[in-house]
Amino acid sequence: MGHDGEMAPMNDHPGEQAAQEPIKLLAIRETDLSLDEIFRAVGDDASGGTALFVGTVRNHDGGADVDALGYSCHPSAEAEMRRVAEKVVAEYPVRALAAVHRIGDLRVGDLAVVVAVSCPHRGEAFEACRKLIDDLKHEVPIWKHQKFSDGTEEWVGAC
Repeated sequence: MGHDGEMAPMNDHPGEQAAQEPIKLLAIRETDLSLDEIFRAVGDDASGGTALFVGTVRNHDGGADVDALGYSCHPSAEAEMRRVAEKVVAEYPVRALAAVHRIGDLRVGDLAVVVAVSCPHRGEAFEACRKLIDDLKHEVPIWKHQKFSDGTEEWVGAC
């Protein structure tokens, strides 16, 4: 219902549409990631839903104990991240989007990647955030080098 009690069409207000410049923050960094920075980047008064995904370094993979890992990336990684973000904003009514990935040596518990999306409604925000992290993981040339407790190592493709 509209503010006057009438049934309002879903898309008649500018806030229901994607923002003109919704990509607020994209970065690949060697420094610690900040949830507060990323959450602030996607703040938008027209958004009713904000979804965040936080990827952390876990202590195991494939039944083996992980001691540490390192991320590295191709020089084109940030450009590919932008291409992925642009696809998401073309598909969903994104008001604000942010994605930051860590490279370098990380320890168990460290933040490896944080993505966030704000949309007019929660369902759109959840779907857009899931699309963003899934596509980032599969399409951006970032590689993980895992070091296991038994002394073995493994390289894992994109993310």
